[in-house]
Amino acid sequence: MKILIVQDWLRSGGTERQSILLANAFAAAGHPATLLTFRPGGPLASTVAANVARPSLQPFDLRLDWFAPGLLRAVRRITPDVVLCMGRMANCHAGRIQHAFPAVAVIATMRTGKALPLPFRRSLPAVTHVIANSQEAAAELTAQHGVAPARIAVIHNSLVFPDDVPASRREILRREHGARPETVVLLCVAMFRPEKNQRELVEIASALPASPPWQLWLAGDGPARAECEQLAAARGLADRVRFLGFQRDPSALYAAAEIAVHASRNESLSNFLIEAQAHGLPVVACEARGVAECFVPGVTGWTAPHGDRAGFLGRLRPLMAEPSLRQACAPLARAHARQNFDARRQVQAHLDLFERLGQGRRAS
Repeated sequence: MKILIVQDWLRSGGTERQSILLANAFAAAGHPATLLTFRPGGPLASTVAANVARPSLQPFDLRLDWFAPGLLRAVRRITPDVVLCMGRMANCHAGRIQHAFPAVAVIATMRTGKALPLPFRRSLPAVTHVIANSQEAAAELTAQHGVAPARIAVIHNSLVFPDDVPASRREILRREHGARPETVVLLCVAMFRPEKNQRELVEIASALPASPPWQLWLAGDGPARAECEQLAAARGLADRVRFLGFQRDPSALYAAAEIAVHASRNESLSNFLIEAQAHGLPVVACEARGVAECFVPGVTGWTAPHGDRAGFLGRLRPLMAEPSLRQACAPLARAHARQNFDARRQVQAHLDLFERLGQGRRAS
Protein backbone atom coordinates (compact mmCIF):
# COMPACT_ATOMS: atom_id res chain seq x y z
CA MET A 1 0.00 0.00 0.00
CA LYS A 2 1.57 3.31 -1.14
CA ILE A 3 0.89 6.00 1.44
CA LEU A 4 1.29 9.73 0.88
CA ILE A 5 1.26 12.12 3.86
CA VAL A 6 0.80 15.80 3.00
CA GLN A 7 2.05 18.48 5.41
CA ASP A 8 2.80 22.15 4.75
CA TRP A 9 6.13 22.35 6.66
CA LEU A 10 8.07 20.40 9.26
CA ARG A 11 7.96 23.04 12.02
CA SER A 12 8.39 21.97 15.63
CA GLY A 13 4.71 21.38 16.43
CA GLY A 14 2.79 18.35 17.59
CA THR A 15 1.06 17.67 14.26
CA GLU A 16 4.41 17.67 12.49
CA ARG A 17 5.84 15.19 14.99
CA GLN A 18 2.82 12.96 14.44
CA SER A 19 3.24 13.17 10.66
CA ILE A 20 6.87 12.07 10.93
CA LEU A 21 6.09 9.31 13.42
CA LEU A 22 3.42 7.90 11.10
CA ALA A 23 5.55 8.17 7.96
CA ASN A 24 8.49 6.45 9.65
CA ALA A 25 6.25 3.71 11.05
CA PHE A 26 4.46 3.07 7.76
CA ALA A 27 7.79 2.69 5.99
CA ALA A 28 9.12 0.41 8.74
CA ALA A 29 6.03 -1.78 8.27
CA GLY A 30 6.90 -2.24 4.60
CA HIS A 31 4.57 0.31 3.02
CA PRO A 32 6.18 2.76 0.55
CA ALA A 33 5.74 6.08 2.34
CA THR A 34 6.15 9.64 1.10
CA LEU A 35 6.03 12.75 3.27
CA LEU A 36 5.27 15.61 0.87
CA THR A 37 5.69 19.15 2.20
CA PHE A 38 4.90 22.51 0.63
CA ARG A 39 7.97 24.22 2.11
CA PRO A 40 11.38 22.49 2.16
CA GLY A 41 13.25 21.79 5.38
CA GLY A 42 12.05 22.70 8.84
CA PRO A 43 13.30 22.07 12.40
CA LEU A 44 12.10 18.46 12.36
CA ALA A 45 13.25 17.55 8.84
CA SER A 46 16.24 15.57 10.10
CA THR A 47 13.99 13.19 12.07
CA VAL A 48 12.39 11.74 8.93
CA ALA A 49 13.68 8.19 8.33
CA ALA A 50 15.94 7.54 5.35
CA ASN A 51 13.45 5.10 3.83
CA VAL A 52 10.71 7.77 3.67
CA ALA A 53 10.64 9.84 0.47
CA ARG A 54 10.51 13.54 1.34
CA PRO A 55 9.92 15.80 -1.68
CA SER A 56 8.83 19.43 -1.32
CA LEU A 57 6.83 21.60 -3.70
CA GLN A 58 8.50 25.00 -3.26
CA PRO A 59 11.94 25.01 -4.96
CA PHE A 60 13.27 27.05 -2.04
CA ASP A 61 11.59 28.17 1.17
CA LEU A 62 9.23 31.01 0.29
CA ARG A 63 7.90 31.02 3.89
CA LEU A 64 4.38 30.62 2.55
CA ASP A 65 2.63 27.81 4.41
CA TRP A 66 -0.37 27.78 2.05
CA PHE A 67 1.52 27.80 -1.27
CA ALA A 68 1.54 24.34 -2.88
CA PRO A 69 2.74 24.71 -6.49
CA GLY A 70 2.39 21.56 -8.56
CA LEU A 71 0.58 19.64 -5.83
CA LEU A 72 -1.61 17.59 -8.17
CA ARG A 73 1.33 16.82 -10.47
CA ALA A 74 3.26 15.55 -7.47
CA VAL A 75 0.39 13.32 -6.37
CA ARG A 76 0.06 11.95 -9.91
CA ARG A 77 3.79 11.19 -9.97
CA ILE A 78 3.69 9.42 -6.57
CA THR A 79 0.58 7.34 -7.49
CA PRO A 80 -0.51 6.69 -3.89
CA ASP A 81 -3.27 4.36 -2.75
CA VAL A 82 -3.95 6.59 0.26
CA VAL A 83 -3.42 10.32 0.86
CA LEU A 84 -3.40 11.47 4.49
CA CYS A 85 -3.62 15.26 4.92
CA MET A 86 -2.11 16.57 8.15
CA GLY A 87 -2.47 20.14 9.42
CA ARG A 88 -4.85 22.91 8.41
CA MET A 89 -3.02 23.98 5.24
CA ALA A 90 -2.79 20.45 3.84
CA ASN A 91 -6.45 19.84 4.62
CA CYS A 92 -7.38 22.94 2.64
CA HIS A 93 -6.19 21.01 -0.44
CA ALA A 94 -7.73 17.65 0.48
CA GLY A 95 -10.93 18.21 -1.50
CA ARG A 96 -9.22 19.08 -4.76
CA ILE A 97 -6.89 16.10 -4.40
CA GLN A 98 -9.95 13.88 -4.01
CA HIS A 99 -11.70 15.46 -7.02
CA ALA A 100 -8.58 14.98 -9.16
CA PHE A 101 -8.03 11.38 -8.03
CA PRO A 102 -11.44 9.83 -7.28
CA ALA A 103 -10.03 6.28 -7.06
CA VAL A 104 -7.63 7.26 -4.26
CA ALA A 105 -8.69 7.22 -0.60
CA VAL A 106 -8.06 10.81 0.50
CA ILE A 107 -8.34 11.27 4.27
CA ALA A 108 -8.71 14.62 6.01
CA THR A 109 -7.74 15.05 9.65
CA MET A 110 -9.23 17.15 12.44
CA ARG A 111 -6.33 17.97 14.76
CA THR A 112 -6.85 21.63 15.65
CA GLY A 113 -8.88 23.80 17.97
CA LYS A 114 -8.58 26.77 15.64
CA ALA A 115 -11.33 27.87 13.26
CA LEU A 116 -11.26 25.88 10.03
CA PRO A 117 -10.54 27.90 6.87
CA LEU A 118 -13.20 27.83 4.16
CA PRO A 119 -11.21 25.48 1.83
CA PHE A 120 -10.79 23.07 4.75
CA ARG A 121 -14.53 23.11 5.43
CA ARG A 122 -15.27 22.57 1.74
CA SER A 123 -12.95 19.57 1.70
CA LEU A 124 -14.80 17.74 4.47
CA PRO A 125 -17.77 16.52 2.38
CA ALA A 126 -15.51 15.70 -0.59
CA VAL A 127 -12.93 13.39 0.99
CA THR A 128 -13.26 9.65 1.54
CA HIS A 129 -13.00 9.83 5.34
CA VAL A 130 -11.97 12.07 8.23
CA ILE A 131 -9.75 11.14 11.17
CA ALA A 132 -10.32 13.08 14.41
CA ASN A 133 -7.73 12.81 17.15
CA SER A 134 -10.24 13.16 20.00
CA GLN A 135 -13.86 12.32 20.71
CA GLU A 136 -14.60 16.02 21.19
CA ALA A 137 -13.11 16.85 17.79
CA ALA A 138 -15.27 14.14 16.21
CA ALA A 139 -18.36 15.56 17.88
CA GLU A 140 -17.57 19.02 16.50
CA LEU A 141 -17.15 17.61 12.99
CA THR A 142 -20.72 16.32 13.18
CA ALA A 143 -22.34 19.19 15.08
CA GLN A 144 -20.71 22.13 13.33
CA HIS A 145 -19.64 20.77 9.96
CA GLY A 146 -22.27 18.12 9.20
CA VAL A 147 -19.88 15.19 8.78
CA ALA A 148 -21.75 11.93 9.33
CA PRO A 149 -20.35 9.85 12.22
CA ALA A 150 -19.94 6.90 9.82
CA ARG A 151 -17.35 8.97 7.91
CA ILE A 152 -15.29 9.76 11.01
CA ALA A 153 -12.67 7.61 12.72
CA VAL A 154 -11.25 8.65 16.11
CA ILE A 155 -7.56 7.79 16.38
CA HIS A 156 -5.73 9.48 19.23
CA ASN A 157 -2.24 10.89 18.91
CA SER A 158 0.67 8.52 19.41
CA LEU A 159 3.29 8.78 22.09
CA VAL A 160 6.40 10.25 20.51
CA PHE A 161 8.72 10.20 23.55
CA PRO A 162 7.68 7.28 25.78
CA ASP A 163 11.14 6.18 26.95
CA ASP A 164 12.35 6.60 30.51
CA VAL A 165 15.31 8.88 31.20
CA PRO A 166 18.20 7.94 33.53
CA ALA A 167 18.02 9.56 36.96
CA SER A 168 21.49 11.00 36.44
CA ARG A 169 20.30 12.99 33.41
CA ARG A 170 17.42 14.33 35.48
CA GLU A 171 19.70 15.61 38.21
CA ILE A 172 22.17 17.15 35.77
CA LEU A 173 19.38 19.06 34.03
CA ARG A 174 17.92 20.34 37.30
CA ARG A 175 21.33 21.57 38.44
CA GLU A 176 21.87 23.32 35.10
CA HIS A 177 18.75 25.39 35.73
CA GLY A 178 19.31 26.00 39.42
CA ALA A 179 16.57 23.70 40.71
CA ARG A 180 17.42 22.38 44.16
CA PRO A 181 16.18 18.94 45.33
CA GLU A 182 13.18 20.57 47.05
CA THR A 183 12.29 22.79 44.05
CA VAL A 184 8.98 21.94 42.38
CA VAL A 185 9.42 22.27 38.62
CA LEU A 186 6.31 23.16 36.62
CA LEU A 187 6.70 22.31 32.94
CA CYS A 188 5.03 23.33 29.69
CA VAL A 189 6.32 22.15 26.29
CA ALA A 190 4.62 23.96 23.41
CA MET A 191 5.33 26.31 20.54
CA PHE A 192 5.13 29.96 21.54
CA ARG A 193 2.01 30.96 19.66
CA PRO A 194 -0.68 33.27 21.05
CA GLU A 195 -3.21 30.45 21.31
CA LYS A 196 -0.83 28.33 23.42
CA ASN A 197 -1.18 31.09 26.01
CA GLN A 198 2.06 30.72 27.98
CA ARG A 199 1.39 34.28 29.19
CA GLU A 200 -1.39 32.90 31.36
CA LEU A 201 1.01 30.44 32.98
CA VAL A 202 3.35 33.31 33.86
CA GLU A 203 0.44 35.27 35.35
CA ILE A 204 -0.67 32.24 37.37
CA ALA A 205 2.90 31.63 38.54
CA SER A 206 3.15 35.23 39.74
CA ALA A 207 0.47 34.40 42.33
CA LEU A 208 2.28 31.36 43.74
CA PRO A 209 3.77 31.59 47.23
CA ALA A 210 7.52 31.36 47.65
CA SER A 211 7.21 28.08 49.55
CA PRO A 212 7.60 25.40 48.45
CA PRO A 213 10.31 26.73 46.13
CA TRP A 214 9.32 26.41 42.49
CA GLN A 215 10.37 27.10 38.92
CA LEU A 216 8.32 27.32 35.72
CA TRP A 217 10.05 25.81 32.70
CA LEU A 218 8.69 26.86 29.30
CA ALA A 219 10.17 24.82 26.45
CA GLY A 220 9.58 25.79 22.84
CA ASP A 221 10.06 28.68 20.47
CA GLY A 222 7.89 30.89 18.31
CA PRO A 223 6.60 34.41 17.74
CA ALA A 224 5.05 34.86 21.21
CA ARG A 225 8.21 34.00 23.16
CA ALA A 226 9.72 37.50 23.40
CA GLU A 227 6.50 38.97 24.77
CA CYS A 228 6.28 36.20 27.34
CA GLU A 229 9.87 36.81 28.44
CA GLN A 230 9.08 40.49 28.88
CA LEU A 231 6.05 39.64 31.00
CA ALA A 232 8.07 37.32 33.24
CA ALA A 233 10.60 40.11 33.80
CA ALA A 234 7.85 42.63 34.51
CA ARG A 235 6.34 40.30 37.12
CA GLY A 236 9.71 39.89 38.83
CA LEU A 237 9.98 36.22 37.84
CA ALA A 238 13.19 36.28 35.78
CA ASP A 239 14.90 34.02 38.34
CA ARG A 240 12.00 31.53 38.48
CA VAL A 241 10.81 31.22 34.87
CA ARG A 242 13.17 29.40 32.51
CA PHE A 243 12.81 29.73 28.73
CA LEU A 244 14.41 26.59 27.34
CA GLY A 245 13.91 27.01 23.59
CA PHE A 246 13.07 24.36 21.02
CA GLN A 247 13.70 20.81 22.24
CA ARG A 248 14.10 18.12 19.60
CA ASP A 249 13.54 15.51 22.32
CA PRO A 250 12.02 16.89 25.56
CA SER A 251 12.12 13.56 27.42
CA ALA A 252 14.71 14.79 29.91
CA LEU A 253 12.51 17.77 30.75
CA TYR A 254 9.61 15.50 31.64
CA ALA A 255 11.92 13.45 33.84
CA ALA A 256 13.21 16.56 35.59
CA ALA A 257 9.79 18.13 36.29
CA GLU A 258 7.12 17.46 38.92
CA ILE A 259 3.91 18.83 37.35
CA ALA A 260 2.74 19.53 33.80
CA VAL A 261 0.85 22.81 33.34
CA HIS A 262 -1.01 23.96 30.24
CA ALA A 263 -3.15 27.01 29.45
CA SER A 264 -3.75 26.59 25.72
CA ARG A 265 -6.98 28.07 24.38
CA ASN A 266 -7.14 25.97 21.20
CA GLU A 267 -6.54 22.24 21.23
CA SER A 268 -7.90 19.07 19.75
CA LEU A 269 -5.67 16.69 21.72
CA SER A 270 -2.47 17.83 23.44
CA ASN A 271 0.68 15.88 22.60
CA PHE A 272 2.43 17.61 25.50
CA LEU A 273 -0.07 16.40 28.09
CA ILE A 274 0.03 12.85 26.72
CA GLU A 275 3.83 12.78 26.90
CA ALA A 276 3.77 14.27 30.40
CA GLN A 277 1.42 11.53 31.55
CA ALA A 278 3.66 8.88 30.00
CA HIS A 279 6.46 10.16 32.20
CA GLY A 280 4.29 10.10 35.30
CA LEU A 281 3.55 13.82 35.67
CA PRO A 282 0.20 14.95 37.06
CA VAL A 283 -1.49 17.62 34.94
CA VAL A 284 -3.20 20.93 35.70
CA ALA A 285 -4.63 22.54 32.55
CA CYS A 286 -7.14 25.06 31.33
CA GLU A 287 -10.20 23.56 29.73
CA ALA A 288 -9.98 23.10 25.96
CA ARG A 289 -11.26 20.61 23.41
CA GLY A 290 -9.79 17.14 23.96
CA VAL A 291 -7.69 18.13 26.99
CA ALA A 292 -9.60 15.90 29.42
CA GLU A 293 -9.04 12.92 27.09
CA CYS A 294 -5.28 13.18 27.75
CA PHE A 295 -5.51 12.04 31.38
CA VAL A 296 -7.86 10.48 33.92
CA PRO A 297 -9.92 13.47 35.12
CA GLY A 298 -9.71 13.98 38.86
CA VAL A 299 -7.16 11.18 39.21
CA THR A 300 -4.09 12.05 37.12
CA GLY A 301 -5.16 15.47 35.82
CA TRP A 302 -7.34 18.45 36.71
CA THR A 303 -8.79 21.33 34.69
CA ALA A 304 -9.98 24.86 35.39
CA PRO A 305 -11.98 27.17 33.13
CA HIS A 306 -10.04 29.74 31.15
CA GLY A 307 -9.66 32.91 33.17
CA ASP A 308 -10.25 31.14 36.48
CA ARG A 309 -6.80 31.66 37.94
CA ALA A 310 -8.00 30.98 41.46
CA GLY A 311 -9.41 27.64 40.32
CA PHE A 312 -6.18 26.75 38.52
CA LEU A 313 -4.14 27.64 41.59
CA GLY A 314 -6.54 25.67 43.79
CA ARG A 315 -5.77 22.54 41.78
CA LEU A 316 -2.06 23.26 41.52
CA ARG A 317 -1.15 24.10 45.11
CA PRO A 318 -1.96 20.71 46.71
CA LEU A 319 0.19 18.94 44.12
CA MET A 320 3.04 21.34 44.80
CA ALA A 321 2.76 20.99 48.57
CA GLU A 322 2.34 17.20 48.79
CA PRO A 323 4.96 15.01 47.08
CA SER A 324 2.90 11.99 48.11
CA LEU A 325 0.03 13.15 45.87
CA ARG A 326 2.37 13.38 42.90
CA GLN A 327 3.88 9.99 43.66
CA ALA A 328 0.42 8.41 43.83
CA CYS A 329 -0.46 9.89 40.43
CA ALA A 330 2.68 8.74 38.64
CA PRO A 331 1.98 5.01 38.02
CA LEU A 332 -1.64 5.70 37.09
CA ALA A 333 -0.61 8.43 34.65
CA ARG A 334 1.99 6.20 33.02
CA ALA A 335 -0.46 3.33 32.65
CA HIS A 336 -3.16 5.57 31.18
CA ALA A 337 -0.83 7.10 28.58
CA ARG A 338 0.82 3.88 27.53
CA GLN A 339 -2.45 1.98 27.25
CA ASN A 340 -4.34 4.62 25.29
CA PHE A 341 -1.66 6.32 23.18
CA ASP A 342 0.77 3.51 22.36
CA ALA A 343 2.35 4.27 18.98
CA ARG A 344 2.10 0.69 17.68
CA ARG A 345 -1.61 0.61 18.40
CA GLN A 346 -2.29 3.98 16.79
CA VAL A 347 -0.20 3.19 13.70
CA GLN A 348 -2.06 -0.10 13.26
CA ALA A 349 -5.38 1.72 13.60
CA HIS A 350 -4.35 3.94 10.68
CA LEU A 351 -3.27 0.99 8.56
CA ASP A 352 -6.47 -0.93 9.32
CA LEU A 353 -8.54 2.10 8.29
CA PHE A 354 -6.52 2.57 5.10
CA GLU A 355 -7.04 -1.06 4.14
CA ARG A 356 -10.76 -0.92 4.84
CA LEU A 357 -11.20 2.28 2.84
CA GLY A 358 -9.11 0.91 0.01
CA GLN A 359 -11.21 -2.24 -0.18
CA GLY A 360 -14.36 -0.12 -0.22
CA ARG A 361 -13.13 2.05 -3.08
CA ARG A 362 -11.99 -0.97 -5.09
CA ALA A 363 -15.38 -2.60 -4.60
CA SER A 364 -17.17 0.52 -5.84
